[in-house]
Amino acid sequence: MTALARSAGWRFWIDRGGTFTDLVACSPAGELQLRKVLSQQPGRDGDPAVAAIRDLLGLEPSDPLSADGIDEVRLGTTVATNALLERRGSSTLLLINEGFADALRIGDQSRPDLFAQQIIRPEPFFDQVIEVGGRLAADGSELMPLRLDDALERRLAQARAAGLSSCAVVLMHGHRHPRHEQQLGTWLERFGFEAVALSHRVSPLQKLVPRGHTTVIEAYVAPPLDRYLQQVQTALGAAVELQVMQSSGGLIAPAALRAKDTILSGPAGGLVGAVAIARRAGLADRPILGFDMGGTSTDAFHLEAGADPQAWDGSGLATMAGLPLQAQMLPIHTVAAGGGSLIRWDGLRLVVGPSSAGASPGPAAYGLGGPLTVTDANVLLGRIQPANAPHLFGPRGDQPLDPEPVRAGFAALAQTVGCSAEAVAAGALELAVQRMAAAIRMISIQRGHDIAEAVLVCYGGAGGQHACALAEQLGVGRILIHPLAGVLSAYGIGLASERLLLEHPIGLPLSRTLDTLLQQAYGSLLAEGEERLAHGSAARRLEAGLTQRLALAIRPRTGDSTLVVPWDGRLDRDDAVQGLAATYGELHHQR
Repeated sequence: MTALARSAGWRFWIDRGGTFTDLVACSPAGELQLRKVLSQQPGRDGDPAVAAIRDLLGLEPSDPLSADGIDEVRLGTTVATNALLERRGSSTLLLINEGFADALRIGDQSRPDLFAQQIIRPEPFFDQVIEVGGRLAADGSELMPLRLDDALERRLAQARAAGLSSCAVVLMHGHRHPRHEQQLGTWLERFGFEAVALSHRVSPLQKLVPRGHTTVIEAYVAPPLDRYLQQVQTALGAAVELQVMQSSGGLIAPAALRAKDTILSGPAGGLVGAVAIARRAGLADRPILGFDMGGTSTDAFHLEAGADPQAWDGSGLATMAGLPLQAQMLPIHTVAAGGGSLIRWDGLRLVVGPSSAGASPGPAAYGLGGPLTVTDANVLLGRIQPANAPHLFGPRGDQPLDPEPVRAGFAALAQTVGCSAEAVAAGALELAVQRMAAAIRMISIQRGHDIAEAVLVCYGGAGGQHACALAEQLGVGRILIHPLAGVLSAYGIGLASERLLLEHPIGLPLSRTLDTLLQQAYGSLLAEGEERLAHGSAARRLEAGLTQRLALAIRPRTGDSTLVVPWDGRLDRDDAVQGLAATYGELHHQR
């Protein structure tokens, strides 16, 4: 087993996926130990990851978990992701300027399917909208004073009585001039909302619609995420340092976390780990195709040779559930094709996914009465040997995989389809591979990248079963499978470092006269960063001096495309200003 540097105590790195929770534990001697448990365990109290920690430390269920001997616990979680995609977040109220109640529903008029005759708009995540009187101009001047009157108070009280527990505040030009949002946020404290998200804190970027949706998503998913993290922290004990993986590939303490930054929490650890092992294998000069097949979904990414996946691109705009989300995310694409993807006959053809059996009841082989899945197809074809599987299944969670319901299920399906059970299973696997290959082509070949010389880094619990077929579909001749491939996302979380990305909007022409304003913005960001990082190991490093990377995102007046350039923190040198101005002018000329 791989050995790492020695430490004073145990270090635990956890990836909580939709089906399995993976745990990589590093002992004080630097030796790694692994655990893989089901993420949902009906009838069992407590969090599965904490239970795995207790089991590894040799503790009985009644024994207290002591913080002595535990250096850190790092966690990647899908709680916010699942709350968003399954719409199980908190009931949310949106407060927006008078006259803009429909702004987020109208959106930006984009058409994902250009030729669709019927436009189906994704439903926003708020349940009610209340308009607030008051308006600031783009330059910050007050066009109308903020109106916090009895009528607004009555409507807010009615919303709380109706069960709306979270509130998102999105005001015009709030990203640059937040004083109305700040006043409204202070005034809202009396109503006892579970969460109040102010857009200038959540997403201090221009454009009302993406900033508004991002703030609503934050208010919607923050309460369930906070409850889960508090549950884990309580089970660990207050003295144990807990850090959470962000979608950007960096770790942060729960107190400094924004829920919208955890949408790709677990997959981000996989990308960090995949890039690290590819470089250690001497493959840094090749493009990397990441292939992470878990129980619920498959995550894929493409990186050109030598590219930095954590580089800031100046936009941070993604799409989740069909709605814009302003959050810095690693370039990961997810497709609903995992080991738990359902196999069924729809009356005309064999269908695989996108629905998943999850962890409970799970695939038929789990022995809990689950449906046929991709995992079951591999069991039937002998690619998964039940005798070699861990004893995690059955009603008590202590049995191996059961092949009997798999054989019975495929025999029944084969009668419907009109071929052998083995042919049905093989066809289902081929369909799953084609879907995963299409996802990788979309983020690589269809964007103009040549992947002939790429290396396919395969990981995830189900990845190794399909890597060769996928590489053949893509025309890739080299596959890298690490000894820790089955838990690589958790391992990658252990390799990540604390990282906090902060942005400040300027929105003015670039010139040396901006020096004072940029210095003020830099000072403001530094103060905010020090406040949010004043926890745990980040606080200790803060005292020693954190590594800072500054950059400016500049764009032509006539377009939205940005160019990110490094900044040394000064604009008082002529050569620096001329260099930035020349870059700006060249980009403007090209447009």
